[in-house]
Amino acid sequence: MGSTTFSITYETVVRDRPVSMIRIHRAAGDPRRGWLTADSWTIPVALGRGGILANKREGDGGTPMGSFRPLQLWWRADRHPRPQTYLPARPIRPEDAWCEDPSDRHYNQPVRLVHDQAGDRLTRQDHLYDFIVEIDHNFSPRIAGRGSAVFLHLARINFSPTAGCVSMTKSAMLRLLRRMGPQTKIIIG
Repeated sequence: MGSTTFSITYETVVRDRPVSMIRIHRAAGDPRRGWLTADSWTIPVALGRGGILANKREGDGGTPMGSFRPLQLWWRADRHPRPQTYLPARPIRPEDAWCEDPSDRHYNQPVRLVHDQAGDRLTRQDHLYDFIVEIDHNFSPRIAGRGSAVFLHLARINFSPTAGCVSMTKSAMLRLLRRMGPQTKIIIG
């Protein structure tokens, strides 16, 4: 009887684990546009109207330069099923908002608002906040005036600048979420 030899090649399937690093840098010729690179793929992104800034301040429209970690995914469960991700995920409720007032003790933190209270509500009529990746910018310690509500979120159709976030298409966001985990380093600059 003859013997059959099997040759098995063991390959690490990279898509089955989070990427270790994501790089975001500005595009040549327009500081409000950029590129996000994760492993071997690169996607266009919109940046803050102030470009990438090393000294981010509240209201300057700049995307902060630095190294960050994703904290969690917030998503509109009333519009989309929970996406695949290694990040902790939380559905956005109608009362969810973000405190952008540097004089408030909850500055740069999620808050729950009643119907008529002011704040950056996460339930928007447009689709920009259908998926939000909260990052640890100005997180620990929180410093009043150093910038708040800096997220990765969906872009406007024309990729117009953000108020300081990094935005992308829905398909790019869903692909990125499948590869992002709490230990993924996000380098902006």
